[in-house]
Amino acid sequence: MLPLLIAAAANAQQSTPITLKELLNRVNQKAPSLITDSAAILIRQAQAAETRSNWLPNLKLNYQADIGTSNNVTGPYFGFGIIPSSSGGIHGTSITTALSDNLGIAALDWEIYNFGRYRAENRVANSDVTVQQNQFAESKYLVQAYAISGYLQLLRLQDLVNIQYRNIQRNLQIRRSIESLAKSGVRAGVDTSIAEAELSKARLNYIELDNQLKQVQLQLAEVSGFPYQSIIPDTTVEPTLINQPSAYLFPADTANHPLINFYRSEYQNSLERENLVKKLYNPKISLEAAAWGRGSSVDPSGQYNSLSTGYGFQRDNYLVGIGISYNLFDLRRRQLKLNTQKAATDYTLKELQEQQQLLSINASQADVEMQTALNRLHEIPNQLKAANDSYRQQLSLYKNGLSNIVDLDAALNVLYRAETDYMQAKYDYSNALFQKAITENQVNTILNLLK
Repeated sequence: MLPLLIAAAANAQQSTPITLKELLNRVNQKAPSLITDSAAILIRQAQAAETRSNWLPNLKLNYQADIGTSNNVTGPYFGFGIIPSSSGGIHGTSITTALSDNLGIAALDWEIYNFGRYRAENRVANSDVTVQQNQFAESKYLVQAYAISGYLQLLRLQDLVNIQYRNIQRNLQIRRSIESLAKSGVRAGVDTSIAEAELSKARLNYIELDNQLKQVQLQLAEVSGFPYQSIIPDTTVEPTLINQPSAYLFPADTANHPLINFYRSEYQNSLERENLVKKLYNPKISLEAAAWGRGSSVDPSGQYNSLSTGYGFQRDNYLVGIGISYNLFDLRRRQLKLNTQKAATDYTLKELQEQQQLLSINASQADVEMQTALNRLHEIPNQLKAANDSYRQQLSLYKNGLSNIVDLDAALNVLYRAETDYMQAKYDYSNALFQKAITENQVNTILNLLK
């Protein structure tokens, strides 16, 4: 099983690697969260277009033909929208003779001026679009940060797999030497058992690391759409960045930071809603117009004629006017609603300030991590060289019968730890550099250093 894993890892290393730029470009196109957020932008844009049409007038056409009685008495009443109208004079007796009539109406109702409410509604709708666009940019920023972190983890795990592979090869070399020395009687057979145990442990570690690597590949495949087996990182990333001594010397771009832009747009959106509340309860000036025609089977003398004579317009009228309406109790409603919206605005402002403070703290932390990673990277080669020299010396001494298996295993473990520490130092440097770039919105500056 293990030889198959090692062979698969070797073939994977020979496959064409995917650069970080390629991965991020694919993530921008295929990440499910970005596809969802881009669809949400279209919804907000459609809502803004709908809001812009609020100024349109209402023009209603109505026609009806009726048969019934006209039996009126004197007296006022509230219609409540359910009492049918019956126009005509008052008769001395109750008349139940049916008559026919018809009515056609064209009515215009146009709120021509409302002291800035239309404009405020449009500004809120446009602000909603901006918020959604900035949310998309924030999602893109977070998904890119996630993809970069995964890519660096993939590099780290691939380095660990390679280190473990070399560790297996060293253990195989030690076992072969022990077997040769045991056959000649120079070494005891127990050394073979110890070497076999160390070799088995190295193989188990390799299997676990290979599993972790595949898990990260699957996570990246989820946001990029690449087949997970094809996500092989470019091993030149870390050396390229390490060989750029001034790679971390870039100015912070917090003015256009996606996180700040999102919270700033939410704050601005809340301010626009405050303005809308102020305009929402203003007086309304409306243009009203109507034209209508009527016909009836009752003639002007009160004679009830054939029902067929009631259809067809016999009288035409029109009415045009301008009206103004205002509810005095809206003053109290506006104040209450405005207080609620001001509380929401204050909340969004505090969110914006909190995010600005967090970014500032994170930028300082990134600088500290960057310096620590640099110092570790400068020192670690000394450890690696000393550990490698110690292992070679112990292996030579062991082969010549001047050392024991315990000392050799100790030297092997020291070398393994030194190689792991060196790998971790490279990862810490690259990770600190990208974290600084992500925090300060300068990812493209680092990507431009890579091929």
